[in-house]
Amino acid sequence: MKRSIFKKSILTAALAGVAAFTATAGEKDDEGFVQMFNGEDLTGWQTTGNWLVKEGNIIKLEPRPGEHGWQRFDDYLTTERKYSDVIIDLEFKYEENGNSGVFLRVGDLEDHVTSGFEVQIIDTYGKADEDLTHHDAGGVIRTQAPTHNAIKPAGEWNHYRITVDGDDLTVVLNGETVNEIKLSESAMKDRPSKGYISFQDEGRPVWYRNVRIKELNTGDDE
Repeated sequence: MKRSIFKKSILTAALAGVAAFTATAGEKDDEGFVQMFNGEDLTGWQTTGNWLVKEGNIIKLEPRPGEHGWQRFDDYLTTERKYSDVIIDLEFKYEENGNSGVFLRVGDLEDHVTSGFEVQIIDTYGKADEDLTHHDAGGVIRTQAPTHNAIKPAGEWNHYRITVDGDDLTVVLNGETVNEIKLSESAMKDRPSKGYISFQDEGRPVWYRNVRIKELNTGDDE
């Protein structure tokens, strides 16, 4: 029995080492994605918010006392460089009544809302499809509601795959396509074609993990 436990411990440690290497090496995986976090710190990102690195390549927001509201843009977790055409693949979860969001192509770090666009993360589990708005999970804020409600209950991990390719934005939530938008025909038609990627700090705990990116056009990225 002890030998079996010992072997299992070695295997677990070895797999953890492989996972850590994958997260920190910056190498593309089989799908052509690269981890956006190294599993150790926030290298490559900028924030004044209380975003913490947890085991398992998890990034958790633990709001400080008194922190609330969505206009504290410096507290958002933001990339140090800009991106244009990308696929973002990630998992997230939140507590009951949780709220966050994935921002893309942010041109002005002083005001993410008016210079980029946000794919919503919010606890709207159980809401009827016919009642959904652009403020519900899978919606693009100020632009378009999701076609249906695919979010899981609070406390469970959800999966986003968000593609922005030129004029086209596609949102896949938990394996279901919930939004497809032509940006030039939407309220986001004036947004830049390249900008920062951010995760919103709205003063409520949220977890992100396995955040990966695949760049579709790297010719002029900064």
